[in-house]
Amino acid sequence: MVLSSMEVEAAPSKAKPLPPKPMFEPLKPYEMSDGQFRKVELKMRPDTPDISNLQKCADFVHAFMIGFDVLDAIALLHLDELYVESFEIKDVKTLRGDHLSRAIGRLSGKGGKTKFAIENATKTRIVIADTKIHILESFANIKIVRDSLCRLIMGSPVGKVYSKLRAVTARLA
Repeated sequence: MVLSSMEVEAAPSKAKPLPPKPMFEPLKPYEMSDGQFRKVELKMRPDTPDISNLQKCADFVHAFMIGFDVLDAIALLHLDELYVESFEIKDVKTLRGDHLSRAIGRLSGKGGKTKFAIENATKTRIVIADTKIHILESFANIKIVRDSLCRLIMGSPVGKVYSKLRAVTARLA
């Protein structure tokens, strides 16, 4: 059988039947107002996945992708008071060329010494990825770390930042 361009062969379709219409009881006089409104409770189907922890899973994936260790990313799943804050060096000060490289060097220190000192003093995790800085910890500690890192970016001597950090952490303890 040859079909012309205007003719279409009908294919048998297997459409699922629609569910039956819900049967509601009549509204009582005190339930009526200007219009008729009904509250309909939606019940979860048994095959619907539980998405209550979806935000925590997304935080885990994000933390892992930006460079935190797997154990640090897993901590995000288990602890509710952990946050990740990210900012760029250019958000603090516009630096180009060698000045930007020096600022990144001041942040990490020789062999990562400055970064590790700040992490240990404040019990945080810091990831320096190119010009982006990511901090993982509680809200109060993130503020302390961000202030210390911003001072280093602005050109403050490392010793001065260490002494300020010591004073702040002694106050917290």
